Amino acid sequence: MPLFTPMLRALAQLDDPAFLGVVLRSLLWTLAGGIGAALLLLWVLAAAAHGHDWIGWIAAAATGAGAMLLAFYFFLPVAAVIALLFVDRVAAAVERRCYPGLPPARPAPLAPQLWDGMVLGVQVLLLQLLTLAVALIPLLAPVAPPLGWAVAAWAVGRGLFVAVAMRRMPRSAAIALYRTRRAPTLTQGGLMALGSIVPLFNLLVPVLGTAAMVHVLHADDRFMS
Repeated sequence: MPLFTPMLRALAQLDDPAFLGVVLRSLLWTLAGGIGAALLLLWVLAAAAHGHDWIGWIAAAATGAGAMLLAFYFFLPVAAVIALLFVDRVAAAVERRCYPGLPPARPAPLAPQLWDGMVLGVQVLLLQLLTLAVALIPLLAPVAPPLGWAVAAWAVGRGLFVAVAMRRMPRSAAIALYRTRRAPTLTQGGLMALGSIVPLFNLLVPVLGTAAMVHVLHADDRFMS
């Protein structure tokens, strides 16, 4: 399957009611997170006004370009978490339309799924904090955006693919299959990372990313019994 085909097929299904429902839910989650972040920023600014120098530095970093930088680095991991909440709904919709002959999904046990999500979340957080630290060093700052994009592409691509695959196989098999499909998986992750910086379109990223990974998964169905 050509590398860009999974995302193109996902875009072609945006009129699906199941997709639109997940987009609406993602919007509500994003709004809730934005309100929480705004309240936190107001608290930081209020504390800075009382003479706390270190909080003042954080407040300065969180405004203007600093806010844009933080949004770039952390939107994709948050979007991936939102997507994981709706993997089954989106994946089932894609399979109904594009792969109607598939047998019913037999998900991996819940514990391995939760464990995979937690491990990936910690890895992403550490890597994103590292790239953010690089961005704050003047000599290394030009390297930070492509580094952050690469981390986001890997994290979201790998995370969504394994989550989609675990609907039909154990975690170990899903990870093994991911290793054989790194190129298409990372390509979709890279496209999602680019899409995440486009206002409004970034709300579609969780749905499109999940749908694209379903197409990557089913590019060759020989692994299924």
